[in-house]
Amino acid sequence: MPPSTLPIGLQLRRAGKVVSRAFDDALAEADGSLPVWLVLVSVKARRHGRQADVAAAVGIEGPTLTHHLNRMESAGLVTRTRDPQNRRVHQVALTEAGEALFLRLRTAVVAFDGRLRQGLGDDEVAQLASVLQRLTANVGVGMEAATPEPERTRR
Repeated sequence: MPPSTLPIGLQLRRAGKVVSRAFDDALAEADGSLPVWLVLVSVKARRHGRQADVAAAVGIEGPTLTHHLNRMESAGLVTRTRDPQNRRVHQVALTEAGEALFLRLRTAVVAFDGRLRQGLGDDEVAQLASVLQRLTANVGVGMEAATPEPERTRR
């Protein structure tokens, strides 16, 4: 006999896809993308971060980050320089254009977060966060690789 409600995992997957697509659209309207936003946030938070640290913070492998950084450097958003103490290490920094894009994308992220929170009280948002953490724990996956929280991106 089929369940009377959809399984939680299916509901979560459907909601996640809808929200993810809408978030991607919001970033695209501000001339960005999720990978660009995550790199900008990571570099901005650390001011001249090592490329390996940026990859770890964003939760991607080094070669994938290199691909994104190549495109971002070509677009004039970041610079990469070799560390004088260790020539194998690259330091990543935002350019003026990167800073400007960061501010545009931050505005889009804050506005999108506001859309998501429409009609929700602080207690409901806290409860949702708690439930999501519990669901994550129930499947044995840690939150270490999660993207930055909205509060951290509102600088």
